Amino acid sequence: MSTTPSISLWDVTADEADLDSPLDGDVEADVAIVGGGFTGLSTALHAAERGLDCHVLEAQRIGHGGSGRNVGLLNPGVWLPPWDVRARLGEERGAVLTKVLGEGPAYVMSLIERHQIRCELTRSGTIHAAHSPRGFRDLERRAEEWQRLGAPVELLSREEAAEKIGSDAYHGGLLDRRAGTINPMGYVRGLARAALSAGARISTGVTAQALRRDGEKWIVETDRGRVAARAVVLGTNAYTDDLWPGLRRTFTVIHYFQVATVPLGNRGQAVLPERQGLWDTAPFMLAVRRDAFDRLILGSMGRVLGGENGLSRRWAARSLRRVFPSLGPVEFEKAWFGQIAMTPDHLPRIHRLADGLYTPIGYNGRGIAPGTVFGRAMAELLAGGREEDLPLPVSEPEADRLAPVRSRLYGLAFAAAQIAKSV
Repeated sequence: MSTTPSISLWDVTADEADLDSPLDGDVEADVAIVGGGFTGLSTALHAAERGLDCHVLEAQRIGHGGSGRNVGLLNPGVWLPPWDVRARLGEERGAVLTKVLGEGPAYVMSLIERHQIRCELTRSGTIHAAHSPRGFRDLERRAEEWQRLGAPVELLSREEAAEKIGSDAYHGGLLDRRAGTINPMGYVRGLARAALSAGARISTGVTAQALRRDGEKWIVETDRGRVAARAVVLGTNAYTDDLWPGLRRTFTVIHYFQVATVPLGNRGQAVLPERQGLWDTAPFMLAVRRDAFDRLILGSMGRVLGGENGLSRRWAARSLRRVFPSLGPVEFEKAWFGQIAMTPDHLPRIHRLADGLYTPIGYNGRGIAPGTVFGRAMAELLAGGREEDLPLPVSEPEADRLAPVRSRLYGLAFAAAQIAKSV
């Protein structure tokens, strides 16, 4: 295990081993992959299984970006309801994306089983909880639509939600039985292990500094040597830098923070007794889940503010008192935050940046299943597939000139919300 300070609770508690393997000199590959998260490692695993020589370059450690800081809610679909997806993509392509991502959690679970990934998987679903009557009406529409599409979702009355959640603070909920929870760092390290076993190569602590075309090959210049490959996949999502000029200006960066209690033992048994993950319909969303050691993990938008007795921990304590008043005072063990790439229409993208250069990007906070299935799709494409068979139509990046301003405004609003809910 690296001596680098931990980036999240999951970094400390994951059963899967960390990987430390620097690049040393120039190498060649069929596919160079920048980014050692869900997307990059899923691409490497599936491409290696199809006989491609893959080399993953990770600037820090496996899962250092959004993958290792994730909430760990393994949800289907995207944030938008299916009818909005169809409205934005058209009936045919919208239906394709909805189906592919609707089946995403089941595919992730199949990978976990096939490769025996130790990541604390639960299969009890997730609950979208209504913070208000209006929120419940929205969930009613979603439930009707998902049921029409054949998904195993269940609309919970206020009483049913209270039983599942262990709190009467909500007006009902939507239980999605396709979903589950994982330790996201355990999962991403497990993907790395599986990719290595399939024949992929992974180098950590290697920064990609430049990207250029040289005849039939792409050259990825790094601080430890160069990688020459016929194709490149950028799997950096919200942690995208200037390696490809202008790419990071195609989305708005927002932050999401989490605060974990110490293990609560029997005290926490009444909270989400079936271990579903939960997030609510409030504008400043609250998420709650239990881990395998009976910690409660609370999250919302924004950065961690303050230290051991700082604002974010006071926010977490007040949120617990509001939603689970019988729990009593608790101690907190860890707080952390990560970055989310939010697109203008809240849909992900698959950009073709140039011939043989692609990036799936803009997961809007839904990285686990989309990153995994988009990585599989990239592998199928690079192994001889067609762009027309990707889950999304390929597109060219478009700069969002307001993204930096929007990011700052969101940051101020999220900080204000923490303050308001901590008093």
